[in-house]
Amino acid sequence: MPLPQTALCRRLGIDYPIVQAPIGSAAIPELAAAVANAGGLGMLAGSWLQPDHLVEAIAATRALTRRPFGVNLVLEWDQAERLDVVLKEGVKIVSLTWGDPAPLAPRIKGAGGFLIHTVSSAAEARAVKKAGADAVVAQGWEAGGHVRGEVATSVLVPAVCDAVGDLPVIAAGGIGDGRGIAAALVLGAQAAWLGTRFLATAEANAHSVYQARIVAADETDTVHSELFDLGWPAAPHRTLANSTTRRWEHAGRPGPPQRPGEGEVVAERKGERIVRYSDTIPTTETTGDVEALALYAGQSAALVADVVPAAVLVERLAEEAVRALSSVPLPRSKGPSS
Repeated sequence: MPLPQTALCRRLGIDYPIVQAPIGSAAIPELAAAVANAGGLGMLAGSWLQPDHLVEAIAATRALTRRPFGVNLVLEWDQAERLDVVLKEGVKIVSLTWGDPAPLAPRIKGAGGFLIHTVSSAAEARAVKKAGADAVVAQGWEAGGHVRGEVATSVLVPAVCDAVGDLPVIAAGGIGDGRGIAAALVLGAQAAWLGTRFLATAEANAHSVYQARIVAADETDTVHSELFDLGWPAAPHRTLANSTTRRWEHAGRPGPPQRPGEGEVVAERKGERIVRYSDTIPTTETTGDVEALALYAGQSAALVADVVPAAVLVERLAEEAVRALSSVPLPRSKGPSS
């Protein structure tokens, strides 16, 4: 029994219903291309790249794969210039989040693009469909990184599927292995969106300390807060518990500027000082107290047991999903009574 190639897979030109989430600075061309080459959908995070660096990232990804990949833009900031770059460079899969896609949708659609938007409720999904989205990501509260919603994935996904009808839904939040992918498909999604699991891959630009913390984590080791707000204020997010979150909680969870160690430089990357409570993740180039930085991760960290090449992970996820789907005991239909 092969892993189903959903209608969304066929539309995007991918083999498996597996999407690598745009995990910030960790989502570099090497990772996106490796996922794409393995049959999934790789994603670049374009929100914080200068336009010329975004051009370079897209070109670098194209040099590594001939398969489809996408670019994500966070609408908390004006992304008009970056969207121009994405469309000019011929990227057809555009992912938007954290804002209203309506102003940008006509440009994306007019360029022949496929618009994916992340939602956290059925009402938002209906609005996004009306705005012209081609697919929606239903992001549950269990997700790592920045999370707007407060609804669990297992409830949100079917609610969003019911709300948008035939519009493809991608499930996100708490999915860390093939069982989660199988569950997403059973709930009505046409693909699964994994971030935390792809952080623990050989190609991800994530510091080894960060990856080791993900591998060692269990399902209770994350904190949902607005703590790492320097750079992106008032944006709820989920991170691994660490020395910074523990000091803050021990102090009674004060707000800025009363938080412990406010303004303290704890790390450095390429000559840039990183202060405590910054929203910056520790990449491979980071030095200093890496453990104290924003270690974005979802509750699915409990399901991550190793760091492997992305291609190995995609194949493993597909095989696990097939086993999970084939093991579901389906009810037998009753024959005609005699």
